[in-house]
Amino acid sequence: MAPENEIATVAVVRNEKEDSTKQTEEPIQYDQNKKHDSTYPPEQTRTNPVGRRLGALVRSFEQQLVEYNFEARGIERVAADERMERLSWVSYLQAFLLWVSINLAANNVTLGMLGPAIYGLSFRDASLCAVFGCFVGSLVSSWMATWGPISGIRTMAFGRYSMGWWPSKIIVLLNLIQMIGYCLIDCVVGGQILSAVSPGGMSVAVGIVIIAIISWAVATFGIQVFHYYERFAFLPQLIVICILFGVSSSKFDLSTPSVGDARTLAGNRLSFFSICLSAAITYAPLAADFFVYYPEHTSRLTIFSLTLTGLICSFTMAIVCGIGLASGINSFPEYATAYNKGQGALIVEGFGPLHGFGKFCSVIIALGLIANTVAPTYSAGIDFQILGRYAEKVPRVIWNTIGAIIYIVCALVGRSNLSEIFTNFLALMGYWVAIWTAIILEEFLIFRRRTGFNWDAWRDPSKLPIGVAAFTAFVVGWVGAILCMAQVWYIGPLAKLVGEYGADMGNYVGFSWALLVYPPFRYMELHLIGR
Repeated sequence: MAPENEIATVAVVRNEKEDSTKQTEEPIQYDQNKKHDSTYPPEQTRTNPVGRRLGALVRSFEQQLVEYNFEARGIERVAADERMERLSWVSYLQAFLLWVSINLAANNVTLGMLGPAIYGLSFRDASLCAVFGCFVGSLVSSWMATWGPISGIRTMAFGRYSMGWWPSKIIVLLNLIQMIGYCLIDCVVGGQILSAVSPGGMSVAVGIVIIAIISWAVATFGIQVFHYYERFAFLPQLIVICILFGVSSSKFDLSTPSVGDARTLAGNRLSFFSICLSAAITYAPLAADFFVYYPEHTSRLTIFSLTLTGLICSFTMAIVCGIGLASGINSFPEYATAYNKGQGALIVEGFGPLHGFGKFCSVIIALGLIANTVAPTYSAGIDFQILGRYAEKVPRVIWNTIGAIIYIVCALVGRSNLSEIFTNFLALMGYWVAIWTAIILEEFLIFRRRTGFNWDAWRDPSKLPIGVAAFTAFVVGWVGAILCMAQVWYIGPLAKLVGEYGADMGNYVGFSWALLVYPPFRYMELHLIGR
């Protein structure tokens, strides 16, 4: 295939060729000569007739997926000769448009609503906190995205080089919870919008199912359909959000000051800054997944810059729009009534002056959530496989389906509590990502600066860190986060010192404590164990 073809076609065609060969192999027989390699444990040499038949059925199913243009590749490293030969301008542009499409979605509009509605911030205060919070979080996600081309390894598998084989499974579980939680939020927001567009005609539950099924279908087809979909999904979203700005901006309250005394105001600003930072930083655990087919020589600065620009542009547009809508709640009764029905209903009300065309725009915004849901659905199917070698044998499409079922059920149960899910879930998920980032950053800057990474060892526990240092730093970081978190259900003793409602400092304290603890424990681990 010509090197100038787009990334999706190149990557998947080569991937299909490899998978077609791989699926014709006999069931895996573990070689006794490899008994010292923990990847091939000797206790697996006994044959199990039921297991062999099941394995044959799974491989047959995977082969059918390949024939119908599904992506059968799971967590396997993408070798250098399986990637694009060179990058065209379309491929570079894809790195920008991908993040704009994923992020320019209604869930971030509703995130912006929390500034005035929950934290009592003015339009100016909320906008500044949101933009700078997202910028800091996007720096981390953009840096993590650069490891995709270099390693050819999915993000969670790359995490093994610092967390070790077993502790990394804890990170994978947390990331699965995070991604399923984001899908839950997307489905609820989309369901609320579709229900508000047709009151009495469609329930929120039906809207949730519609968003989830379409997202599952796109993610299940794999990287080819995923990249093509995200390449163009931003365009209708950009148009309707610009329209939303135009028709609703006259009701933005730009003059009312923030509520609370100086200490409470400082705490509320910090908490909203933190929740916006969490929204951006939680892309880090899946950021490299989408660039593993890019060549090894891809410029890290280019990928970093394009990812950062795409995230910041989309975050700014969506969140500031939500802040403006929520700022009008106290001044316009129709906005307050809509918000009480749900954040999605407030978006529909923002299009109110356009009547029928406004409802059409609302439907477009609801369907735009699919682009945001596809990314975690796709990555979740891969991350399930990282939990163990038995999980790895289950095709990605099955894990995608299981993940979709989980977030559909959770969305149906929690559809009436979106604000609580947002304020509690997003910040809580940001804590572990910040701690994990501190460990990976120091592993790279201090311990791998000269030696580099052996990318062939990604699935060999004997060549990876034992993980004691990383696990210890992770636990210590969590202790700091707990002491300094400020949630509806719990305010840490240190967070209580700031204002009436506390200040959420869990991200920063957790990050810094892990940053201090990891180096001495890692030096000790290397000295005693040697890896």
